[in-house]
Formats: sequence, C-alpha cells, structure tokens
Amino acid sequence: MKRKILAVLMVILGCCSTTSLSGIGQSNAAPAPTNFIVIFCDDLGYGDLGSFGNPTIRTPHLDRMATEGQRWTSFYAADSVCTPSRSALLTSRLPIRTGMYSDTRRVLFPDSKGGLPASEVTIAEILKRKGYATAAVGKWHLGYQPEYLPMKHGFDSYFGIPYSNDMDFVGQNVPADERRRRMMEPKVEYWNVPLMRGEQVVERPADQTTLTRRYTDEAIGFVKANRQRPFFLYLAHSMPHMPLFRSKEFAGRSQRGLYGDVIEELDANVGRLLDTLRQLQLDRKTMVVFTSDNGPWMLFNEQGGTAGLLRGAKGGTFEGGMREPTIFWQPGTIKPGVVTDQGSTLDLLPTIAKIVGESVPADRPLDGFDLTPVLRGSGKSPRQTMFYWRGSKLFAVRHGSFKAHFITKSEYGTDQPVEHNPPLLYNLDEDASEKYDIGAKHPEVIARLRQIADEHRASITPVENQLDKR
Repeated sequence: MKRKILAVLMVILGCCSTTSLSGIGQSNAAPAPTNFIVIFCDDLGYGDLGSFGNPTIRTPHLDRMATEGQRWTSFYAADSVCTPSRSALLTSRLPIRTGMYSDTRRVLFPDSKGGLPASEVTIAEILKRKGYATAAVGKWHLGYQPEYLPMKHGFDSYFGIPYSNDMDFVGQNVPADERRRRMMEPKVEYWNVPLMRGEQVVERPADQTTLTRRYTDEAIGFVKANRQRPFFLYLAHSMPHMPLFRSKEFAGRSQRGLYGDVIEELDANVGRLLDTLRQLQLDRKTMVVFTSDNGPWMLFNEQGGTAGLLRGAKGGTFEGGMREPTIFWQPGTIKPGVVTDQGSTLDLLPTIAKIVGESVPADRPLDGFDLTPVLRGSGKSPRQTMFYWRGSKLFAVRHGSFKAHFITKSEYGTDQPVEHNPPLLYNLDEDASEKYDIGAKHPEVIARLRQIADEHRASITPVENQLDKR
C-alpha cells in the first residue's frame, strides 16, 4: 500500500517542473504600478500649514501626511502667478519656452484666445501611454477655448472651473472700492464663473461655497472607479485664491478667521481623500504630492495667506512668491523626513516618468529633474539651480545656497522694474528671509551666477506668446 501511494506521489511530482514547485507560496506577479495624485492649491502661502509653522491654522491631516512622508522646505513653483505656474507643472518646461507668459496680462482671462499649445506634452499624456486613467479636477487656467481644455491634453475627464474664481465679475463700471469690498465680503452671485464637466458648462455661477467638497467628491469617485487600474489625478483646488469661500460646516471654525476656515476645509478634504486610499488599500500604491501654484496674495490683508519667514508674496520673485509648502507621501516607498534639497513642480513629470519607466520628450529642452533618489532615500536632489522668470525677463537665479536678484519689482503696482548692478545676493541657507545683501563680500559668487544666467538665457528659443492673444 505504501509503495502505491509513493508511486502516485512520484507521478504527480513528475508532472510539475522545478520552476513551478519553487513558486509555490510565492507571487511571481509584477509589482503593481504606482498611482499618482497631485493636489495643487491656489495661492497657498509657505507659512499656512501647521507643519510649516502656522501657529493658529489647524491642519492635522496634512501634518500627518508630512510626518508619514517627506516635507520639502526648498520646493518651488516655476512662476509666481497662476497660468505660467500650472503650465510648467504639467509640461516640465518653463513658461518662457511654451509661450505661457506675458509682461502685460500675466495670466489667461475669459476673453483670452490662447492656451497651452497642443504640441506640449503633459504628465497625463505620458501616463496614457502606460494605460493610466487620467482626470483633471478643479481649476484649469490653461485655456478656455475648446482646443485648450484638459481633455485635449491627455485627461479622460474634467470637472472644475476653467480660470480663476475672481474672474467673470458681475457689474459694469463698479468703483474700485466697491470691487474690493465685494472681494473682502464675497457672495456667490458677485461672480459668474462657470463650472464645467468635460467641455460643457453645468452650473453658472458656480456655487463656490461647495467647490472644495465637490472637487473632493469627484476625486474620490474617480479613485473608486479606477481602483483596479493605474490612475493619475490632478486635483487643482480653487482655494485659497480670493474671493474666499468655505462651506457652512467650516464657517467660524478657525482662530485665523475666514482664511483659516478655508485652509482647514482644504485640510479636512485632503484627509477624506487619503482615508479613501487607505480604505481601498491603495495608500502604499499611490504617490500623493501636495503643493501650491504660487505664494500668498497679500494684497488682501488678513484674507491673504502668509509666506512665514520668507520675503515677498504672489506676483514677485522673492522667495515668498515661489517657494511652496510641499509634501510627498507614499507609505512604504517614500522615506519619511524633512528634505532641505531643492525641488520644483518642474520635476514632477520626469520623476513620474522615471517611476513608470516611460521616456520623456527628447525633441525639446525640459527644465525638470528626476527626484526619485531623494524620495526613496538613496541620494540627493539633482536640482542645484532655480530660475525666477517674470514674463519675458529673468529676474533672479538661485544656485546652491546663493540667490542673485538681477531685477526686482513689487508684486503688483505701477512701479518700474529696478535693475541691480551688481545684483543683490543672499545666502538662502543662512538668510531665507532675504534680508542681508552679501554681494560685496562674494564677487566670485556673483560672477558664477551671472554666467549661469547667461547660459540659461542662451538656451531659450523665442515662441509665440499665448497670454496676449485676444
């Protein structure tokens, strides 16, 4: 009897290869592809989150995200205003290279005829090659004409407002003081901003008191619908751009007043999205990046945010206009910690392409770098230099610790640009507030930064300006 049993076992084992036996109890499946979520705020200041030093605005979900992930302290938007900054994030190209800049209008408006050219390659288009589902939710601001909307740039779907929430102001010849009063005491009916799904307007005016929640609802629905396939979600919140709106649930909640209410609602909704990833067991498969398009709009006093210890604000090329509170999060993949290396929204496209094993466009200059060595704890950031463009002019350059200002100008106003010869020079590691000009002590540093600036300008090929088209 024992011999018969042994014979049967030998027959069974004989039909199995050594390879298949060694795989018993092991998974030979390829690692699941990484999902990507970019949460992009509008006009969020460097000092507006608890994890970046705000004393009264409570942001527990973002603070937890920063603890579990990486908090980057020298991370930059590519411009100090909306449209050019957004184009740079999606393409990894400075606005001066794509035509998404202007010395006059600075951003796109409802009557603008231009937009992000079809020839530009976006993160969404790169990920589509790898079979990703893609969605844009929130503020677009890269062209209102049909040929420039998100679904023409690699996104499967779109839900949001096509430009800034203070555009489409209702009323002709309204005095400046009344306009400002309406900004400071906003009502939905003061603006006629459209809410779009795809290429169709579904609500006008958009009920801005519910946008933060509805954007997040849309984002959560997209994640749930695509849980079985890789996805890319670009979630571009309208807030805290003026005018400020929050839902009834958050009215009067923050010690920081209306502005604090808005940030705390954003934080709560980030928490809802991260909780969804955890519940669906997608948290370890999804890289989430949280940042902002530019610094705080400080023209509006207490209803604008704060750049913390940084000098300047939205619209300018001092640090407060372009250095952003930034968090990278993916439990189990991103090594937790505080990163003081340089990084930029320009770096997202090459980083994402590297992670998914896809090539980046080779027929044009890109301005981004692959940040995966830092994210995975294996190396330093390859970014050593940041260029601060304002329209068609290079105002400043940072290389390593040092930043030179060749031109300065107030963020908004009628004052003329001031050219500095020699340029203003600051050591940002020792003086992040840009208070102490040390140019006289370091002529060799100024010479090096001039050389870097000259070489960079020489790399720029003139292209058609998109923002002045009407």
